[in-house]
Amino acid sequence: MNRIDKKFAELKSAGRTGLIPFVTAGDPSAAAMVPLLHALVDSGADLIELGVPFSDPMADGPVIQHANERALANGVGLAQIFGWIGEFRKTDSKTPVVLMGYLNPVEIYGYTRFARDAVAAGVDGVLLVDCPLEEAQTAQALDAAGLRRIFLSAPTTSESRLAALCESARGFLYHVAFAGVTGADRLRLDAVRGRVAAIKARTATPVAVGFGVRDAASAAAIGEFADAIVIGSALVEKLAGRDSADAACAAAREFLAPIRTALGAGAQAHAA
Repeated sequence: MNRIDKKFAELKSAGRTGLIPFVTAGDPSAAAMVPLLHALVDSGADLIELGVPFSDPMADGPVIQHANERALANGVGLAQIFGWIGEFRKTDSKTPVVLMGYLNPVEIYGYTRFARDAVAAGVDGVLLVDCPLEEAQTAQALDAAGLRRIFLSAPTTSESRLAALCESARGFLYHVAFAGVTGADRLRLDAVRGRVAAIKARTATPVAVGFGVRDAASAAAIGEFADAIVIGSALVEKLAGRDSADAACAAAREFLAPIRTALGAGAQAHAA
């Protein structure tokens, strides 16, 4: 069983909402990367979403754009990222890792080669922002290798397209809470709740909600109806400039601890 599927089964059995922190690979520094991945898990991460740096991250706001720029300036690429994940896997064989990024770096690396090296390193899923369901055949090598292709849904997704997404979704479906870029502050809870309910009526695949989740309060509110929450820009902002491994890990733990606590409290209240 893919680690993503296993983790969501465990979360469902325990009645817990999953916590998926996002960090950009190579930011705040290469030296901090592997210790930071472990610190995320120690802080309560159920899955990790690792951003692949790209020069034109059109779905991301300024915070993650700048993180991409810093990582690229340090020469971070897929080979180095696979190395970090492989090192992480030496002592963590259970936490799912999803690579999030854009089609261009994968295409340059080569789809078959990417799929082979990703699986060998211990990657479990891939979210390619600019490779939608309609072009999924482009990255067929990823599916063939056993990687879960994570698709995006949005408030603007049509009913017919949502039906197709729900039919094809594997691992989890990532629901974007609002139309916009990462890091924006325009979360409308009632609208997100209604949309997630509509998705869940169509598929048994878990639904994770991201974009606009910034703190313990917003995470707990969404955690009442989502299977997992994704938190990225607010965490990446806290990590900026914390170049040493100790500083980066301390910042991650300090930021995620209240969010993990709030998700746990929310799940208990919801179960009651």
